[in-house]
Amino acid sequence: MSEASPVKAYALHLGAIALLFVLSFLLPEYYHGLLARIMVLAVFAMGYNMLFGYVGLLSLGHAMFFGAGLYGAGLAVIQLGWSVPAAFAAGLGCGAVLSLIIGLLALRTTGVAFMIVTMMFAQVFYLLILYFAAWTGGDQGMVVPQPARVLTFGATSLDLTNPTVRYICALSLFSLVVLITLAIVRSRYGRVLVAIRENEERTKMLGYDTFSNKLAAVVVSGTICAASGAAYALLFGYVGSSFASVQYSILPLLWVLLGGAATTLGPLIGTLFMYYVIDVTSGYTSAYLLIVGVALILLVLFFPKGILGSIRQRWLGWLP
Repeated sequence: MSEASPVKAYALHLGAIALLFVLSFLLPEYYHGLLARIMVLAVFAMGYNMLFGYVGLLSLGHAMFFGAGLYGAGLAVIQLGWSVPAAFAAGLGCGAVLSLIIGLLALRTTGVAFMIVTMMFAQVFYLLILYFAAWTGGDQGMVVPQPARVLTFGATSLDLTNPTVRYICALSLFSLVVLITLAIVRSRYGRVLVAIRENEERTKMLGYDTFSNKLAAVVVSGTICAASGAAYALLFGYVGSSFASVQYSILPLLWVLLGGAATTLGPLIGTLFMYYVIDVTSGYTSAYLLIVGVALILLVLFFPKGILGSIRQRWLGWLP
């Protein structure tokens, strides 16, 4: 990489954050809500990308980390009456602890076995939610009451149900995570993760403890996904078992592949593309999934490494 690459990379990311901030003044209220949801779910995709894109571990269980954050924050507010910051911290803690436990067990396997093990753990987590329906709401889920979704700073209160406040909170979370992710992947640790992805045996021969590095990546990935889940519960006021189902683990994989695996802004682009294609086409026809399928096929044909991944390969090699 050239010496200007770090400057270009950070300038690009700060520019993307600034653009999203400016859009908060230009977009109507409907798109405020839609884009806020996209930014929160893009954080989910960024967490997945940390493990899949940079370490090369294909997981089908990341919905349980999102669900851990979702239920950790939701139950803390609904059942325990905690404040918004404490509930968000509870969601992060649940995701971090769960990802550490799952990582210690699942990383004993590799390849397809790792994918199957993570899927099995996710299914167990989903069934536990249904079993403890008295606490979790089961299939119906739970609604976080509006009075509990108020962020208080001394004499100042911010209502998270307000579209503008919700947008700024979602943007703040997205900005923090994308800059942390950029710092990680450009660090020495990030290089080690890429080396593990490319050739784990050679990385071991160089003296690196690949297990501990992969475990740290699982914990970081799971914690980021939990942050997305906790923010979703507090900003949008719903906690449901469908977010913890195995099928929900496929969505971040799809978003990452569309935007570009192992690119820091790829998850946002993939999530944005998917959501807006569905939103626009569903307004014209009930067969919108057919149009979405055709669009995805064309995208895969002309951008085999995802949108940002293909742009990096063909034109802008400095993109992180």
